[in-house]
Amino acid sequence: MSATGRNDKDVDIDLARLVLAIWERRGKIAAVTLIAGGVAFAASSVMSPVYRSEARVLIETRAASFGNADPNGTGSQQVLDDLNISSQTQLLQSVDLIKQVARNMKLYELPEFDPGASPSMVSRLLVMIGMKKNPLEVAPEERVISAFREKLQVYRAETSRVIAVEFSSKDPVLAAAIPNEILKVYQSLQTDAKLDANSEAARWLEPEIASLREKVREADKKVADYRASSDLLTVGENTTFATRQLGDISTELARVRGEKANAEARAENVRNALSSGRPTDTLPDIIGSQMIQRLKETESGIQSQISDLSTTMLDGHPRIKALRAQLGGIRSQIETETRKVLASLENEANVSRLRERQLVQQLNTLKADGARAGEDSVGLNDLERDATAQRQLLETYLARYREATSRTTSTDSSPADARVISAAIEPREPYFPKVGPIVIVVSLVALLLSCVVVMLIELFTGRALRPVGASRQEELETEATVVEAVAVPVAVVEVPADRMQVASDEALTAEMEETLDLTETPETPEVVEANEVDNDAAEEAEQSGLETFSIEMVAEYLAMKGVGPVATVVSPAGDAGSTATVMLARAMSESGRTVVLVDMTASACPTRLMAPSSNLPGITDLLAGEVNFAETIHNDRLSSAHIVPQGKTPAHEAMRVIDRLTMVVSALADVYDTVLIECGAVDVVRAAGILKNLSTDIIVSAPQPDEESLTGVMQTLADDGHSRVLIMSGMSSQRHPRDSSRTAA
Repeated sequence: MSATGRNDKDVDIDLARLVLAIWERRGKIAAVTLIAGGVAFAASSVMSPVYRSEARVLIETRAASFGNADPNGTGSQQVLDDLNISSQTQLLQSVDLIKQVARNMKLYELPEFDPGASPSMVSRLLVMIGMKKNPLEVAPEERVISAFREKLQVYRAETSRVIAVEFSSKDPVLAAAIPNEILKVYQSLQTDAKLDANSEAARWLEPEIASLREKVREADKKVADYRASSDLLTVGENTTFATRQLGDISTELARVRGEKANAEARAENVRNALSSGRPTDTLPDIIGSQMIQRLKETESGIQSQISDLSTTMLDGHPRIKALRAQLGGIRSQIETETRKVLASLENEANVSRLRERQLVQQLNTLKADGARAGEDSVGLNDLERDATAQRQLLETYLARYREATSRTTSTDSSPADARVISAAIEPREPYFPKVGPIVIVVSLVALLLSCVVVMLIELFTGRALRPVGASRQEELETEATVVEAVAVPVAVVEVPADRMQVASDEALTAEMEETLDLTETPETPEVVEANEVDNDAAEEAEQSGLETFSIEMVAEYLAMKGVGPVATVVSPAGDAGSTATVMLARAMSESGRTVVLVDMTASACPTRLMAPSSNLPGITDLLAGEVNFAETIHNDRLSSAHIVPQGKTPAHEAMRVIDRLTMVVSALADVYDTVLIECGAVDVVRAAGILKNLSTDIIVSAPQPDEESLTGVMQTLADDGHSRVLIMSGMSSQRHPRDSSRTAA
């Protein structure tokens, strides 16, 4: 803030004076502290001690061992959720439970639980003037309950099913006895509630069971009558007589068909053997015939005799002829027997065929009867389902009735759903008052209040306030003047284009710092040499046929567009082109425009040249949502321009939310006269596509224009539909042999 903007009557708080005032009154402060501590000690010593004891109970589902069995295996225990535990906590503070405890322990006789019975003089006076209600107008029972509740504290242990019961009393024995009595009465109430529930269940189940028995009897009678009227007699489990008969006939039909196929195959085999003249000795049916086997034996004997006689007799001998005639007769008999076997097999096949036909007729008849029985079984199934449902309900009621009646006989059969895990014990030391902590806290409070009072007195009297001196204003004004004097010439320093092209980032920064000599005039030999080099670059650009613009011309063009233009700068030459963009931003800031440069380069060259530090939050952090706008905008260290650095977030993470860049740039355009987006050596089409939703100019920063490369860039942009494209060279339009007194930004 400039010194001219201050008020001559501004004051400041003198902290040293406040500390000195406290030190000067240290005796009084110590006295007040000691007095407060003594009063606290005396007051806590005369107070009646109060003792506190605690008992804990675990809420869990409990049942007798014989009652835990569940025939369905589903489990009948209730779920102990948070609502259940909270309900038990409220039950432990219920009025009925407190009344029962008060009656059991005769608390009505203790003055501690009925202080209103003997009110003090102050209380009587307040009652007389109407400022307090007469406690004797309240029933004694209500007074005891109110006093009991003030001393009782019931809470649930965090993330558990344990409930703690605390009670405070002036008597340590009573402080331990009451929590134990509360838990005892609580368990008794739960047990009585379970017994009452079982009794109520048994009384309700008795008429229901009698009604269900009658319903089951009627349902069974309906099933039997319907089965008899529909001829749906059962011969097994879920099997009727018609169904069983149909199955038996189907089995018999399959067997008969198999026998028929077997007989036909055997007869066909014998028939083929006889027709083809093949020997039938190997056929199973021929081998199984005893007559054929005896004939075969006779044939074999005759053949043996013929063979024996052929050694001594000729074929024309009568004996030989007789034996041969006898052999022919035997063979004729064998063939006759074989044909008889064939006829027997054919008869067997015919019988099987007739049997099959009969069974098929019976099967068709039974199918018709089965279809009719299926229609009748629909009604039967409905009746059976009703009867089964009634029977299952009756069995369930009977089981529950037996269980309920068994649990009404003894309290041990219905234990409370709570188990005492920690009984209250008689406390040895009172929990209130704690003399030591009370004295320490009161002394500290008195000390702090005394110090605060002393500081307030000093502030209100004005002794701790001092006016801001004029010497300090002059010092601030001098510093501001020096800063302005330094900032103006630095903004017009020039780095030659040929040195930009070949120097590294670190060397370039060092060269720019070396050229920041405020005592050097624009007519130094270095500037003249730079002018000559830039004039040579201008002549080369004119000879190449490219239409290039200097930094000043581009700045004037952007200035003519008014407030809020956005320019996307692409630097095919890398850091040299990014450096020219930095000079453009500084030149525009020198002309009085507010300008911000967004560093979207991979090398972070603009960040190194403009930002006070390279480790500052920037555009990648803003896109990733790590920081806000105010943290990403920084002042240029050599001009009044602003810089949004590259950022510390990795580029690949920022690219995931690159769509936010349009919103960011729009916000910057609403604040700044000009927004420059330096993209570095990136593809021009890709750089322009990032901001496709914004109206942006495209500037190609080329300190040393190359016709071939720039022609390709321009053609690419033209093909992509970008008409507003400027080529910015690193030279100044003012640096000309006839006017070399000015330098480029």
